[in-house]
Amino acid sequence: MNIQAKLLQNGLELDESVFANIEKYKTLLLKWNKVHNLTGIKSKNQLDEFIYDALYPIKFLPKVKNLMDIGTGAGFPGMMLAMGMPETKISLVEPLAKRASFLQFVKADLGLDNVTVHNCRVEELTLKPFELITSRAVTDTQLLIKLSKPFCTSKTQLLFYKGEHVYDEVDENLEYEIIKAEKRHYLLIKALV
Repeated sequence: MNIQAKLLQNGLELDESVFANIEKYKTLLLKWNKVHNLTGIKSKNQLDEFIYDALYPIKFLPKVKNLMDIGTGAGFPGMMLAMGMPETKISLVEPLAKRASFLQFVKADLGLDNVTVHNCRVEELTLKPFELITSRAVTDTQLLIKLSKPFCTSKTQLLFYKGEHVYDEVDENLEYEIIKAEKRHYLLIKALV
């Protein structure tokens, strides 16, 4: 089953243009990855799983004006969310120059005007508030919260893509929800402040 059919089966319908961009992205990533080793993804099936995993939360996320993705890597989840949420301004924060260059190339090649790529660590980013902050496979939940706090308002939500150990990492005093889907646990923190 392809990504589009799988998302539709799970209640998420996205515009055809999203999937056209995803196909272009896949071609670019597999080509760049051979030379620059951007990610450990080696097969199209594995890549499809990463893309599905990144896009699935659009099903339950609120509409937001802006979003910051900490440690975007080769584009997960930030670049996928940028394709699936074209009305949202997306800031991709990636400290590794080769990955940031790839993200910049994808942005230009696909004409993603809603994307800004920041080649730096999140601690070096100019402070401004975001309505949603995401991160996948960067660090533990407590450190992600600490890194996110300077960019939060009382309405900022955090979405961390976690594994089954998320239950050991979450502070019971937080207002949060854990959404389970196949191999992923999505930790949605409603508010920090």
